[in-house]
Amino acid sequence: MAKLPYGFYRSEHVLDLAVRLIGKQLFTCINGLVTGGTIVETEAYHGVSDKASHAYGGRLTGRTQTMYEAGGVSYVYLCYGIHHLFNVVTGPEFTPHAVLIRGLEPVVGIDVMLERRNMVAVKPNLTAGPGALAKALGIDRSFNAKDLQGEEIWIEDNGIVIDPLDIVAGPRIGVAYAEDHALLPWRYYVKGNKFVSKPNR
Repeated sequence: MAKLPYGFYRSEHVLDLAVRLIGKQLFTCINGLVTGGTIVETEAYHGVSDKASHAYGGRLTGRTQTMYEAGGVSYVYLCYGIHHLFNVVTGPEFTPHAVLIRGLEPVVGIDVMLERRNMVAVKPNLTAGPGALAKALGIDRSFNAKDLQGEEIWIEDNGIVIDPLDIVAGPRIGVAYAEDHALLPWRYYVKGNKFVSKPNR
């Protein structure tokens, strides 16, 4: 078990980090139950200059203040009043970059994940998509601003190597409000992996 060090998260290059997070493994521990899996899809959000970012234009609110912390903490928010979404805060302090974790290949605690998702068998929708994976891992608003070096939620490098040729870059999903920035190819995923949210071309 090798938790990612703070130095990994504090790079200013959020696009590079979004790619480097693919193949890393995300885990939670809730009431002694560990669940987790391999990250197969991410989206980068480039702070104050990114029209799709919650921090665009330097926006600082009760919700976004977590984004301004030094990289290595979680940023969890409720989307459409339904889905909790888990983001990794990256960059130095006061540089509100973040990476949304969109797809996870389940590895540990699969029975617990199935129960949380009210499913009886492993199918892609168990953890494909940011809302699905958060629910499967038990992530809710109580996980906001958690230290990713802690014992509740963390990311490990377990030596999984994804061929760079198998990582696809494309536009982010659900950010039409960002106008021209909606077309930026800042979503990354493992080509052909069934736990990637659609579209997976």
